[in-house]
Amino acid sequence: MDAGDLTFTVLGNSGSYPGPGGACSGYLVQTGTTEAGEGALNVWLDAGSGTLANLQRHVTLDQIDAIVLSHSHPDHWSDVEGFYVACRYVLGRRGVPVYAPRGLQRLMRIGEEDARTLSWNTVADGGEIEIGPMRFRFSRTEHPVETLAVRVDCGGRTLGYSADSGPGWSLEALGPGLHLALCEATFLQDGEGGTLHMSARQAGATARAAGAERLVLTHLWPTVDSSAAVEEATAAFGRPVELAAINQRYRV
Repeated sequence: MDAGDLTFTVLGNSGSYPGPGGACSGYLVQTGTTEAGEGALNVWLDAGSGTLANLQRHVTLDQIDAIVLSHSHPDHWSDVEGFYVACRYVLGRRGVPVYAPRGLQRLMRIGEEDARTLSWNTVADGGEIEIGPMRFRFSRTEHPVETLAVRVDCGGRTLGYSADSGPGWSLEALGPGLHLALCEATFLQDGEGGTLHMSARQAGATARAAGAERLVLTHLWPTVDSSAAVEEATAAFGRPVELAAINQRYRV
């Protein structure tokens, strides 16, 4: 990767629980080499079950610079516990920064030692953080627990990640200029109104309203017909839509 490149690799794309051979939500967000000539900067964005194994196909665990978690539902963070175990007992890492909504740290089943291995930082609606050359901005979505969508800006490119949300929130809240929107599409149109998630149709509609250049669907329930989801989202978005594929890298 060149300096300033912004990419993400899909580590998991299943909604709520992993399908056969699959994994829940998780993405490796990377930039190229820094101005100082150092290697790629690696941020693990959401860490659902199965993502830790896939993460190691692309980087080693000691190459993770930070973890960003969108909310406290376990399909978005549970593999942080395995990462902690590796850092604490095998790698000897200390002080790995984790950015998450308030209260998520208390769900860890590790005990007080995790405060030395993982350095927890609270993020909230409207907040901003910088991790190397990447700027992360957060917007609270429509979900039963505090859930933060994420805008990532780096090198003039912008990624918008919906995390989990009902249709009462829009990708528009992340601001203009989204080069790529990574949006949940938990079910098809016939499932709308049942839970605070988006259908593929609603994902297409919110990406269109936000003026996103590209749309990649993720967080599909394993029982959902992915081709039908793409068709439904494409009709609402008004241009071709992509489906998040595990271990595939997308250039923003």
